[in-house]
Amino acid sequence: MESMVQQAVQKSKIFFKALMIGGLILLLLIPAMLVENLVKEREERQKEAFDEVSSKWAGTQNVTGPVLVLPYNEAVTNSSGAVVHLRKQAYILPDKLTVEGDLRPEERHRGIYQVMLYSSALNISGQFNSIPLKELRIDPSNVLWNEAHVCVDLQDARGLKEEMQLKWNDSVVTLNPATVDNAVMKKAFTAPVTVNPDGRISFSSTLQFNGSRELLFTPVGRETTVKVNSTWPEPSFTGGQLPDHKVSKEGFTATWKSLSHTRTFPQAWKETSYNLEGASFGTALFIPVNGYQKTMRSVKYAILCIVLTFAAFFIIEMVNKRSVHPIQYGLVGVALLMFYTLLLSFSEYIGFNMAYVVATVATVGLIGWFVKGVLSSGKLSWLLSILLVLLYGYVFTILQLQDYSLLLGSIGLFATLAVIMHFCRKIQW
Repeated sequence: MESMVQQAVQKSKIFFKALMIGGLILLLLIPAMLVENLVKEREERQKEAFDEVSSKWAGTQNVTGPVLVLPYNEAVTNSSGAVVHLRKQAYILPDKLTVEGDLRPEERHRGIYQVMLYSSALNISGQFNSIPLKELRIDPSNVLWNEAHVCVDLQDARGLKEEMQLKWNDSVVTLNPATVDNAVMKKAFTAPVTVNPDGRISFSSTLQFNGSRELLFTPVGRETTVKVNSTWPEPSFTGGQLPDHKVSKEGFTATWKSLSHTRTFPQAWKETSYNLEGASFGTALFIPVNGYQKTMRSVKYAILCIVLTFAAFFIIEMVNKRSVHPIQYGLVGVALLMFYTLLLSFSEYIGFNMAYVVATVATVGLIGWFVKGVLSSGKLSWLLSILLVLLYGYVFTILQLQDYSLLLGSIGLFATLAVIMHFCRKIQW
């Protein structure tokens, strides 16, 4: 009878200890959330550093134009029956637009933070085959030919390195920044031009400017061809159209070819407002998943690491009939969370991969040393240390294989559950 009572008490101890460990795991989720907030804070500081540097350099650049603007008078009859002349504007896009140039990445640092900027030189050329006044139903005599002007937009004018000039047929005009009164661009570089309604207009220009984040192009030509070369090996192509491209360790070459039927705006129109930049495409200086993003993803696996470590610790304790105090479980849990603060702090200086190795060695070494003293067994300490190394190696592999992370994670969890179920068979609950 006494033996049965002792067995019942022992089973009750195991049950309540398992409940206490479960409660401890839930309690450790609070500092895990604090670690996530710390990672977000550091990442936000990196963004602030980037914004500060790019504000003094230039932001995202989007090259739009040239767009030919023709003011004209239109006779309308008002409510009283009188004929009045209203001033309106017609917008004409080039029939052919070719942009060729390079994108030169430039790395800057603000404290410990890396900021990737760029400078670019573009050669722009093209032509207007004709002025489609008939299609627009505009009488040539109503056009204010002496007020015709051309508009070219560069999204962040602070990045422009030199005066913007445009060769317009046989003459050269200087485009100046101005607030323009039209339905397409509210601010742009403009210049008055001479227009022959019956002749072809050719144009060319060279732009040199700085930028950051992205370099975009608006396909305003009936046929637009853009070719960009760069030494940056990690491009991220953006916009509604992907280019033909070649990417290598030495850089990339990308060529876009856009036709007018792929856009949402016409080749020529009157008065109506269109969002030209909505059709833009280009490339971003993509920095592969940075340390903060990888650290944040690894923190998402904190609960997995804590549960599996505690499960292994508990099974070792039960199978080898050793007693471990819940406070000692708590200390192991704190050490597991310290892994992420080590990872975060070291990754800012030596990169994520090396920081992961350093944090793993430090954490496994600390827990292995602690467990050796608690269980008084070097063998069990080594066993738990090997399990931790396998666990951290497994998480690292998931972080690297983004496309297969769900598949690998599911297989790994299933295998882990099978191992835990195997050893739990030996525990007399």
